[in-house]
Amino acid sequence: MKDKNLPLDYDNRTLEELTDEANQMIKSLEEKDDLDNSVESYQELLKLNNLIEKKFQKNFRSISENTNKKIKDIIKKK
Repeated sequence: MKDKNLPLDYDNRTLEELTDEANQMIKSLEEKDDLDNSVESYQELLKLNNLIEKKFQKNFRSISENTNKKIKDIIKKK
């Protein structure tokens, strides 16, 4: 699944906004009676999930790096 096929505005959204969008898609899919015609929606949801995972990992890495830097700074001050 390539997230390149997702709308460009997804790249500029926060994790919270993307999660809300995914939840709305899930709710919409759950309300449908005929799931055979929902393949495209499922595929878009999978792509969105992939993008959310990538953003989460990127944010996690950034937080970890900042935390490690702050710990090293505190250690140096002692």
